[in-house]
Amino acid sequence: MVAPQGLKLVTSRQNAFATPRRQFFGRNMRSVAKHSARIPAHCVGSDRRRQSKKPKVRAIADRLGTQQKLARDVPERILEVEQIPEEESATAAEENIMIEGDACPINENVVWQTLCQEARGDANSEPALASYLFSTILAHRSLEDALAFVLANKLRSNVLLDSQLLELFSVQYRRDHSLVKMAQADMQAVMDRDPACDKYLQILLFFKGFQAIQAHRVAAALWRQDRKPLAMLLQSRISEIFHVDIHPGATIGEGVMLDHATGVVIGETAVVENNVSILHGVTLGGTGTIDGDRHPKIGSGVVIGAGVTILGNIKVGANSKIGAGSVVLQEIPENSTAVGIPARLVKIGTKAEPSLSMDQVSGLDSLNYNI
Repeated sequence: MVAPQGLKLVTSRQNAFATPRRQFFGRNMRSVAKHSARIPAHCVGSDRRRQSKKPKVRAIADRLGTQQKLARDVPERILEVEQIPEEESATAAEENIMIEGDACPINENVVWQTLCQEARGDANSEPALASYLFSTILAHRSLEDALAFVLANKLRSNVLLDSQLLELFSVQYRRDHSLVKMAQADMQAVMDRDPACDKYLQILLFFKGFQAIQAHRVAAALWRQDRKPLAMLLQSRISEIFHVDIHPGATIGEGVMLDHATGVVIGETAVVENNVSILHGVTLGGTGTIDGDRHPKIGSGVVIGAGVTILGNIKVGANSKIGAGSVVLQEIPENSTAVGIPARLVKIGTKAEPSLSMDQVSGLDSLNYNI
């Protein structure tokens, strides 16, 4: 057959595809193949996935200027549970990696490794949480990286971006490692004292009392650095999100637990020492309009029940117990129990650090009252 002038005769199925259309798609398919090597292995097919090596996942701190990277498996293998060797915890003391607090001894390595193990286990048992747990815990190389990420995402707003907050928290943690040490002590305090908590993961991700204290610590660091406008902005956002209002000038010790935390108010010159337990609705406030030292001082080992109000520059002695709903207007001696409105002493000689046992009712059986 003779084709008309200017037209090409198609004589076979093979030649039918030898057209500019095929040439166009051929070029594009070659381009796709050329650039597919840049696509992560788990996105381009099982053959590539099986042949791929372990990719490196960038930790949060890497985006802030550090040059370290965290090697991890592709998502299918990231969720495998990694067992912590038993001998590691046994030799912790010998390697001098224990942090000895008054009541919250912590192994830095084991806390973080346990967090990662818990995250992998929960991701395996609840696949819907796999992406969330990877982004909040498993993508990071340390507790401070994960904590900075969690707080930044909790406190972000339209005008206070998560990237800004992430850098702010990460810089403060690198600058002052005691912030991380105190966070670990607070985490251990919750684990030891809250019977509803059985995982470090729950504390980091879901306990707003813990999160509020850690965010306050960064605001307090900014306050001490004379960056007061930024500290006040952060404090305002903490109050909005967590319903916990702690002035950045307040001093909070380590091993502190805010149980439930909603409605806690702590004034500018208040001091809370180590290993204190505070329940929801507690106010450590001042009276009058005079500047200066005007807020309560809470000794170590104290437990303060729900709804307690303590007013003025008064001292609550170490290892004391304040019953729920009390209003404290006078100093409380050490090792005492006080209840009522206004609070009165009902027992002197409590056992050491009632904050650790969270016992709020023992010693009140001899108190005469009517219902």
